[in-house]
Amino acid sequence: MVRKRPTNMNTARDITRRHFVRLAGSAALAAGFAPPGEAAAAPKSNPKCLATCRDIYLGLTGKPDCWSAMKSLGAEGAEVLVNEQLDCPMLKHPEQKYTLANADGIAALKDGAARSGLRISAFILATRFDEQLEQELKWVRGVVQAAETLGVRAIRIDVAPHKLKPEVFLPFAIQACKQVCESGQGTAVKFGVENHGRCTNDPAFLDKLFDGVSSDRLGLTLDIANFYWFGHPLDELYGIYEKFAPRVVHTHCKNIRYPADRRNVRRPMGWEYSKYECPIYEGDIDFQRVVAILHRANYQGDLCVEDEELGKFPKAEQAEVMKKEIALLKRLA
Repeated sequence: MVRKRPTNMNTARDITRRHFVRLAGSAALAAGFAPPGEAAAAPKSNPKCLATCRDIYLGLTGKPDCWSAMKSLGAEGAEVLVNEQLDCPMLKHPEQKYTLANADGIAALKDGAARSGLRISAFILATRFDEQLEQELKWVRGVVQAAETLGVRAIRIDVAPHKLKPEVFLPFAIQACKQVCESGQGTAVKFGVENHGRCTNDPAFLDKLFDGVSSDRLGLTLDIANFYWFGHPLDELYGIYEKFAPRVVHTHCKNIRYPADRRNVRRPMGWEYSKYECPIYEGDIDFQRVVAILHRANYQGDLCVEDEELGKFPKAEQAEVMKKEIALLKRLA
């Protein structure tokens, strides 16, 4: 079964699981970034806070393998998609199929990263726990074992209702996430629930989920724009980031530029997202402020570009937009 792409839009904009893989070839780009008033050379990236991207964008570069593609974009690593067969379908290489399904595959992936001097910053799973819990937990356990071997400390999971009604989903989600956390016992691996869709973009739901699971192993994959997409006013976002910063184990970085009269009002979920999504450096959310919040919480994960607006740009420009976004995150890190 092919997995559904983790999406940050409302149900009407959800796409099929097979389209998730196809998205590898579509992303975009924008004009250059120069921080206002920058006179001196930008500080070096903090090695504890890498600037990375999702592996679905590596094909934009035209490079023959995933490692040279990361370097071409200026990324210090990538978040890697893992399917139910434990393969890494977006990590392309002319001589190697990367998989977590066996020891040889894991060793090859570890060697490829080491030789390139790059990192796998996180694994991403498009989990659907309320459809087939035992199968999903088996999938998670397989990825945990590989992550521990590879030194990957964060696994992004999706905690969203697919079969269950939202009003009965929370008790189920708490029990499922307890089982997920048990799968990581004895390892350094943590799980990042992405604020994604209706439930987990609601801070009240997240509070109840984290309190109910009561495990430091369950954290947040902070999608910085998704709370804004959900409808939270711009001025309220930074308080939400402050609240959950100690829980953050991984990030998705993107931005939105709404009209001035819509920024600080409550908007319907997903309002005009496709119209106003934009590169990180053009949006309303102040990433310098967000990164400062994460640093104060001693965040040591990555700043990972997830760029959903790239299709607005000509194909020839898309990789350049990504490069500029990664360069910005390096400056901020």
